[in-house]
Amino acid sequence: MFVVLGLIAVVLVLFITEVIPIDMTALGVIVAVVLLEPWTGVGPTDGVAGFASPATITVLAMFVLSEGVRRTGVLRRIGNWIVDWAKGSFYKQYGALVGLSGTTAGVINNTPVVAMMIPMAINIARKTKMSPSKLLMPISFASMLGGMLTVIGTSTSILASDVSARLIRHPFSMFEFTALGALVLTTGVVYLMAVGHRLLPERIKPQEDLTDEFEMSGYLTEVVVTEASPLVGVAVRQALTALDLDIDVMQMRRDGEAFAAPLGPKQFRAGDVLLLRTSRDSLTELMQTQKLEPVVHTKITQDDVEIEREKEVLTEVVLLSDNPLLGETLRSIRFAQQYDALVLAIRRHGKLLYDEIDAMPLRGGDTLLVQASAPAVEQFERNRTFVVVQNDEETSFRSEKLPLALGIVGGVVGLAALEVMPILVSALGGVVAMVATGCVRPTEVYEAVDWSVIVLLAGLIPLGMAMERSGTAAYLAHGVTAVSEGIPAVALLLVFYVFTSLVTQLISNNASVILMIPMAVEAAQLTGADPFSFVLAVTFAASGALLTPIGYQTNLMVYGPGGYRFTDFLRMGAPLQVLLALVTCGGIWLLWGV
Repeated sequence: MFVVLGLIAVVLVLFITEVIPIDMTALGVIVAVVLLEPWTGVGPTDGVAGFASPATITVLAMFVLSEGVRRTGVLRRIGNWIVDWAKGSFYKQYGALVGLSGTTAGVINNTPVVAMMIPMAINIARKTKMSPSKLLMPISFASMLGGMLTVIGTSTSILASDVSARLIRHPFSMFEFTALGALVLTTGVVYLMAVGHRLLPERIKPQEDLTDEFEMSGYLTEVVVTEASPLVGVAVRQALTALDLDIDVMQMRRDGEAFAAPLGPKQFRAGDVLLLRTSRDSLTELMQTQKLEPVVHTKITQDDVEIEREKEVLTEVVLLSDNPLLGETLRSIRFAQQYDALVLAIRRHGKLLYDEIDAMPLRGGDTLLVQASAPAVEQFERNRTFVVVQNDEETSFRSEKLPLALGIVGGVVGLAALEVMPILVSALGGVVAMVATGCVRPTEVYEAVDWSVIVLLAGLIPLGMAMERSGTAAYLAHGVTAVSEGIPAVALLLVFYVFTSLVTQLISNNASVILMIPMAVEAAQLTGADPFSFVLAVTFAASGALLTPIGYQTNLMVYGPGGYRFTDFLRMGAPLQVLLALVTCGGIWLLWGV
């Protein structure tokens, strides 16, 4: 038991600090519980059983089903309709976005829902002169709450159902807790509409021009290459390497024609007009040593940066937490060459970064201001680990597949709800149907899956087994009930909800479920309460990480585009977290009893 407690402590520290990625920590858990089999009771077969768990496979299938819907572009179409319908009314736009995010997340995994809604919200904010900071966090919160409408709304519910089936032989049916989920979502929407947006500052001022939004005026300048310049005849890449200055040549204009970065092999000529991204100090040194002359320019705008002929645009790109570029630098991965895009600035934790950005290790949630070609923007959009915040170009969505995609998802939900077949089987059947109908191409199936979540689930399941078999869960439950002795069962339920909601701010929501459900079940059985009610309390609490941007993927996704600071989540999330604790536990007491 104490060996397992020690293992849990190490895992928690690794999850919180993220010294190594959490999915790699989960793989380490598998190795540890198997090697410690005399103390954990988990052998090699059980250690890898998580990869074959119905929960893991169902979550995998749901990623593909969500991708099929995303590829139809349905949310972009709805976003355009919202702009026309709302006609500038803040409450109409705000309510439509929050309501759409919450209800859609009940049948599509909430992570891709938010990924699709970020560009929609940004587009609406810019068209209506509104700050995107007022829209993005509420969308994330609503998607988390909406994910609790059905068992397939989040991976957390699917995993919790699997753990509940193993511990108390009561898996969740498709609409088992829909009534409670609707109560929670309604509470959240009312709070967000009446109070939430008032607590959010306008971190990003309403802007139409990205150069203004990223405050690029001090870092963009135009210069002319003189005949006396030593750059004449030298290739751009060679010159920049030799100069070793923090400078990017974004654009070169020659004889009335504009050329966009990357310009590596192109040689400088006298008379070339260069658009540079650089600091004042670097610019001063460059002009003095390379004999460049400034161009008299009132102000450089987004139109000056974009090249219509080459469909070269400015856009924002968010790095998600499972992006393979994290920890790398723009220089080490040769970002400009690999993606045909030049990074001009980075927004991180509400701050704008410009200097030496090529040498900064990239982090999850970073928002990159990039100058990119249309094919490059499409490449970012196809990659699930990026979110393109603004793209006015029409992307090649498969809109003709919309009825098929929605019909397939509806069939998956219906067959499982009517118990014609298990959700695992109907979801896998839905994946086959998505591929067979062309909603998702075979090569896109593997790209659609967030493999870090799959590995995380597979690694955590044996840890849950170790807690049960070693008596660790019972030991911890005894401790909780001893401290809470004499309080009513509904108060103990609230204790588990609050504790789980605090834990899930720091570690994965799936990890919270694995660690807390066994304890909650043991505590319920010790006090004669209903174990299923305690399972529900933990499941709902684990799905509501509202206090930090790192507690849930969707919060991290809106962190950069909204320009939020860490404390903004606490400011808006804390009152809602308290309200949801009371509403959820009260709803469980009324609907199931304790």
